[in-house]
Amino acid sequence: MFDLTATDYQAVLLSAKVALTATLLALPAGFLAASLLAYGRFRGKALLEGVLHLPMVLPPVVVGYLLLLLLGENGPLGAFMRSAGIRIIFTWWAAVIASLVVGFPLLVRAIRIGLEDIDEKLLHAARTLGAPWYDILLTIVLPLSGRAVLAGATLMFARSLGEFGATIVLAGNIPGLTQTIPLAIYDYVNTPGGDHGALALCLLSIGLSLGVLLCSETLIKALARRSKA
Repeated sequence: MFDLTATDYQAVLLSAKVALTATLLALPAGFLAASLLAYGRFRGKALLEGVLHLPMVLPPVVVGYLLLLLLGENGPLGAFMRSAGIRIIFTWWAAVIASLVVGFPLLVRAIRIGLEDIDEKLLHAARTLGAPWYDILLTIVLPLSGRAVLAGATLMFARSLGEFGATIVLAGNIPGLTQTIPLAIYDYVNTPGGDHGALALCLLSIGLSLGVLLCSETLIKALARRSKA
């Protein structure tokens, strides 16, 4: 049941690589976007919030197709990248971009909730005492929102591990190059006698996701104990 092929191992490693890269790349922008939504007072805030959360409610295939129009050879960004000698479509970076766009709303939402839970009196007191913004960020905002950032990163990582629709449209399903765990399972399901391979990858995917969630919970509890100390 657990006889994985070399291609299966490549799919597992690529899934972890794609999910980790997408999460790390999204963290700075996700924190900035969440800060704007939590503290910003400006026109168009509702529109910005809607646009940021749109990939969460759109079918992933639609997200992938829109990204393909944008980044394809005839798309606005695709033509520019082609002139610069950069190729994204049907590479593992396409899987990263697909995962980043689909998982980004979960990251922003979790961080925003954490930021909104910070007592505004603390921030007001720090400003009143003349603390610069970076001091407030490093000594108040980041320590008190650390659990929310970690929770958001975990959600995005787990979502990226399971991303299918946008990835298959933008990156294709190329074994050893762009084939992630969900795409490999899709291949097995559509292959006669591929049930055992699909089940093995499903169980491995469950174990991997569960391991990520358990690690996240452990870290969140450790942060909670540290903040109370």
